[in-house]
Amino acid sequence: MIITRLISLTNFAVASSALGFQVFVLYPWHIQLDESFEELKKEHLRVLEAVREVAKEVDPDSRKGMADSILGRLGISSFSNIRSLFPQSASPSTSPAISRVPDKSNAIEYVADAVASVSPVPAKPGMSVSQVARYAFSGAICCSFTHAILTPVDVVKTRVQLEPLKYNRGLAGGMRQVVANDGAAALLTGFGPTVTGYFLQGAFKFGGYEFFKRKTNDYLGPEKAAANRNAVYLASSAAAELLGDVLLCPFEAARIRLVSQPAFAPNMLSALGKMVRYEGMAGLYSGFTPIVLKQVPYTMATFVVYEKAIETAYTWVNKETASNLTLSGVNLGCGLIAGMAAAIVSQPADTVLSKINKEKGLPGEGTARRIFNIITQLGLRGSYTGIGPRLVMVGGMTAVQFGIYGHIQRALGATSGAVAEVKKEAKPRVVEVGSLLETAEC
Repeated sequence: MIITRLISLTNFAVASSALGFQVFVLYPWHIQLDESFEELKKEHLRVLEAVREVAKEVDPDSRKGMADSILGRLGISSFSNIRSLFPQSASPSTSPAISRVPDKSNAIEYVADAVASVSPVPAKPGMSVSQVARYAFSGAICCSFTHAILTPVDVVKTRVQLEPLKYNRGLAGGMRQVVANDGAAALLTGFGPTVTGYFLQGAFKFGGYEFFKRKTNDYLGPEKAAANRNAVYLASSAAAELLGDVLLCPFEAARIRLVSQPAFAPNMLSALGKMVRYEGMAGLYSGFTPIVLKQVPYTMATFVVYEKAIETAYTWVNKETASNLTLSGVNLGCGLIAGMAAAIVSQPADTVLSKINKEKGLPGEGTARRIFNIITQLGLRGSYTGIGPRLVMVGGMTAVQFGIYGHIQRALGATSGAVAEVKKEAKPRVVEVGSLLETAEC
């Protein structure tokens, strides 16, 4: 029974991953390539048209003025006037002299020199759809996979939170109790909503984090963003997690209902349908407030602690020369530290979430009142019920998440950079462009 169920769920996970890869990665890449090709084609045709028009107007026996005419039609000033478009970065006397003087008698070489001397068009701020899709897909895979393999731990953790007097023998003892009472298959209760919910949440969590981080950096500028990078990390992770929680909440509600009431429904879709039928959409989102109170601080703590830990680690390890094994070890270690810190921060809200999704609220009892009553009943000590299993689950899960996320990023060519790294690269590029322009003037 359990083997058959595992095979079916594995097939579903593999098929969903393959479909997600095609939709979120391959398709955006294809669109981006098509757009780039069309832009290149238009530019090529524009240059050819400019050359044809000038060839009609200029005397074939004279090349004088032909090059400047072509450049003018392309919107580029003559070679001698390009310098006026850019700021000077140093005095001409300190710049090395160029060895070759532009030859106006050869129109083709003259145009090539002029175009080559123009600074490349700066990259557009923000991120392309393809980039966001790669980050989102990486996050979706790592989150759904890590939550899926830890489903048995999550089942025990939820049982401990809901029935602490009955399940009071720790993680291993709790597993034995679940198997003895409900069979081994009960350890996989809620596997479907776990995989689906965290696939969607992971896409928005990691993809949204990179997106908002880049947007914030573009808005503030490299210098200001680097000086306030902790605030950038916090704001970006909070915004991304909030979006992810909107999609996660219904599936988390179904998971907790299935774990707390195994006879409630046979599967995820039945549980979702039954909750909507008897409780309305409000039933699926009754735990939205506590899930936000749990997930947003958790994600904020995770990313900030991870970013700080990775910064410290790379002061000891050279990222450019380190092997893949070393980089994986760094990601795993920093992820473990971040996960354990985040578990401690978000544990009270996680306990409240389990309680509020266990059963339907009393008639006329609002969400805020329910949360207040639960917190009053639990107290500080009660709110940390089940912290042991959750430290194991969240610490290990976050470590594996960042390990997988880093590998998939490198495979898809979507490696992210810290905000602090932008600061180091900003000034040298300006100086380099300025130096090249002054060199071209001599």
